[in-house]
Amino acid sequence: MDLIESFRSYIAQHHLFSAGSRLLIAVSGGVDSVVLCELCHQAGYRFEIAHCNFQLRGEESLRDEKFVRSLAEKYHVKIWVTHFDTTEYAASHKLSIQEAARELRYAWFNELLEEQGLSFLLTAHHLDDSIETSLMNFFKGTGIAGLRGILPRQGKIIRPLLFAGKQELQDYALHHSLQWVEDSSNESDKYTRNYFRHQVIPLIQKIYPGVEKNLAQNLTRFRDTELLYQQSVDWYKKKLLTVKENEIHIPVLKLQQVAPFTTVLYEIIREFGFSSAQTNEVAALLESDSGRYVQSLTHRIIRNRAWLIIVPVKTAEASLVPIEKTGKYYFSEGSLELSSHSGSQPETDKYIACLDTASIHFPLILRPWKTGDYFYPLGMTKKKKLARFFIDQKLSTTEKENTWVLEMDKKIVWVVGQRIDNRFKLKESTKDILRIVYKVSDK
Repeated sequence: MDLIESFRSYIAQHHLFSAGSRLLIAVSGGVDSVVLCELCHQAGYRFEIAHCNFQLRGEESLRDEKFVRSLAEKYHVKIWVTHFDTTEYAASHKLSIQEAARELRYAWFNELLEEQGLSFLLTAHHLDDSIETSLMNFFKGTGIAGLRGILPRQGKIIRPLLFAGKQELQDYALHHSLQWVEDSSNESDKYTRNYFRHQVIPLIQKIYPGVEKNLAQNLTRFRDTELLYQQSVDWYKKKLLTVKENEIHIPVLKLQQVAPFTTVLYEIIREFGFSSAQTNEVAALLESDSGRYVQSLTHRIIRNRAWLIIVPVKTAEASLVPIEKTGKYYFSEGSLELSSHSGSQPETDKYIACLDTASIHFPLILRPWKTGDYFYPLGMTKKKKLARFFIDQKLSTTEKENTWVLEMDKKIVWVVGQRIDNRFKLKESTKDILRIVYKVSDK
């Protein structure tokens, strides 16, 4: 299959975006991003170009910017260019150059998406990048989420070239006489990814010549494993759960026959604020008398004859919600779902917080904000009172009244739905992400 057809097929297969979407392509000027632009052009997609000049490589950085500007002229598309004093930002925020560059570019990309009403950000990550990520995660230590490599879509960030290897992209560029520029830093093995690319994988290829193809197939298997797991959980829920107004009814006899019992039971109750530590308590209800119950902050599971019944707690909602581990937690404004993931890739959605797991420890406390609260907004080294932050963000009185914060050891880690604290952001050294998704309740 021709690369352009594979490109269209991959986008359709993964439902990445529609033909009418307004796309923003992150273009460095390297062969990968050049091919991405050409494919989008050939496919007839509407796109604009964004280029970051980090001012780290002198004349080479200026050359790259000039080239990308010429690329925009070639396709007759709008281009957005920004210049960063990356070295100064890294020093003032105590970050590595790579961390600083990542923070700066994704913050800027997010601003462009919002201000210009663009649908998605496209990056030129390809199959080799995903394989390298999987291997690095494997050696660092990870679960299935880390072994699956790079996802085609995370929030508004889309990576539509994950089906193609580096060599395939280069061959396409040469065949179509495309021009590109080379980043000299890509040759340095001081970066972990480059070391894997130039040293580790070639050594493995000497023993297993088909290693890249095999690893690519493994990525698919790991992604499928996750899907199968969730499909199985959903099937059990559909089979066992009956909704009656604001109650969930579960037949005891059918639940007792489920295998694996503990895993399925936990997946059912976690949505209602129950922790994994409470799974055994809920399981004990299967052998208890009617009237016995186990309670989370938001719900109660009651044994009623041949049924377990999940009902909302009918008392006034707690103003403090302890969060002892990952899972789903409910409060007056909606719910927070916490999960662990490998990697260090931030997301641009304000309703999703990505925190460095190494800097977080449980329990966390979810509570309404109060006068005197302060935090260090992402990108800032000075603290700011929430009252001032709300003014700067032009929040309405109602929005202020309904704002909650997530804190740890009396430090605010996230102003929910607004901004994370700079002290808990993702870093170059980040191995695992605590990902928190805020879903607003329908009122």
